[in-house]
Amino acid sequence: MESSTTGLVLCSLLWTVCAQVPVVSIEPKAAGVRQGESVSFRCRVVSGSQPVRLEWKRTNNSPLADNVKIGPDGSVLTIANARINNQGQYRCVATNSAGRSTMTTLLTIKYSPKVQVTPVGPLRVRVGEPVSLECRATGKPRPTVTWQRNGTPLVTTATEDNNTMQVAAAGPEHAGVWVCQAQNSEGIVEVKVEVIVEGVQGGATAPMASVSAAELIAVEGKTVTMQCQASGSPPPVISWSKLRAPLPWQHTVEGGVLTLTSLGRQDSGQYICNATNIHGYSEAYTQLEVDSPPYTTILPDQLKLRPGDALRLQCLAHGSHPIAFHWTRVGRATMPAGAETTKEGKLLIGRVKLVDSGTYRCVATNHVGSSEATAKVTVKA
Repeated sequence: MESSTTGLVLCSLLWTVCAQVPVVSIEPKAAGVRQGESVSFRCRVVSGSQPVRLEWKRTNNSPLADNVKIGPDGSVLTIANARINNQGQYRCVATNSAGRSTMTTLLTIKYSPKVQVTPVGPLRVRVGEPVSLECRATGKPRPTVTWQRNGTPLVTTATEDNNTMQVAAAGPEHAGVWVCQAQNSEGIVEVKVEVIVEGVQGGATAPMASVSAAELIAVEGKTVTMQCQASGSPPPVISWSKLRAPLPWQHTVEGGVLTLTSLGRQDSGQYICNATNIHGYSEAYTQLEVDSPPYTTILPDQLKLRPGDALRLQCLAHGSHPIAFHWTRVGRATMPAGAETTKEGKLLIGRVKLVDSGTYRCVATNHVGSSEATAKVTVKA
C-alpha cells in the first residue's frame, strides 16, 4: 500500500513526464486575401502526449461560417470564397489527457473602397453661399481619399473616416463637377457631385458624364456593350479607357458606346468613360465581371483509412456562383452503401469497408460550364 501511494505521488510530482500538455503552431501566422479567394491554415502538433485532438474555433466564440471547412484530422482549416464576415481571429485548440493549449491566427479580407458623398447632388447654391460636401470611404486596406473639382486637386479637412470639402462663399469658379476619389491596393472608386452656382453670367458648363450601368456581368466568349452619356456646354467629347490596362484588342467605340467581343476573364475590370470640353472633364465608371466555369479541387485528394474509419471528402470549386456538386465513383455504377453527399460538396461515409477503396469523382457545375476533380481512397486492414 505504501509503495502504491509513493508511485502516485511520484507521478503527480513528475506529471510532465507521465503526460505532456500539447504544444501547437499555426502556419501561416496571419493571412490577407481578397473577397472570393480561398485560404488554408494548418495547425501542427509540435509536442505533447498522444493522442491529441484538434479543434478550430473563432476567438469571439461565434460559430464557423458555412464556407469554412475543416480537414478530416482537424488540422487544416480552409475558407473558400472568402467573405468580409470571415475576417478575424481563428483559434486552434489542442487537447490530450494532460490538458489543453491554444494558438491563434488572423485573417484579413481585402476589398476595394466603397464611397458615400453627402449631399448626393446636384447641389444648387447662390453666389456667396457656403458649400460643404462630406465624403466617407471604407475599404481594406484603409483607402486614401482626395477631392477634385473639374480635374484640379483640392485641399480638404480630413478626419479618420471622412474628408470634408468646404467653401465659405461660392463663386463662379466653384461651379462644375466635384469628385471624391478613394483608392487602396484593391481598386479606385469615384463619386461625383455636380455643383451649380446660380447667379453666374453665361451658359457654359463643364461636362458631367454618366454610364447606363455601374456594374455589368458577362460570360466568357460573349459580347458586351457599355453606354456613356455626357452633358455640358459646349458638347463634350467622349472617350473610353480601362483602369491600369489598355482596352481589349477586339473593341469598338461609336457614339459613346463601347463594345467588347469574344470576352475573356482578363477583360474583367473597371472601364472609364471620359467626357471633355474647354471647361473641364468628367469621368464615369463601369465595373465588368466576366463569369467563368468552375475550377474544382478535393480536400484531401488522397486518403488512407482502415475498415470502420469515417470517410470525409470536401469538394471545393472556384468560379461563378451558384455551383452544384455531384459525386460519383470512377468505374462503378453506384456509390458505396451508406454514402451521403451534401449541397456544399461533402462526401461522407460513416464506416468504410475494404471494398470502398477506389477513386471518387466530384463534378462542379454552374451556368457557364463544369469541371471535375478526383480523390484516391485506400482502405487497408
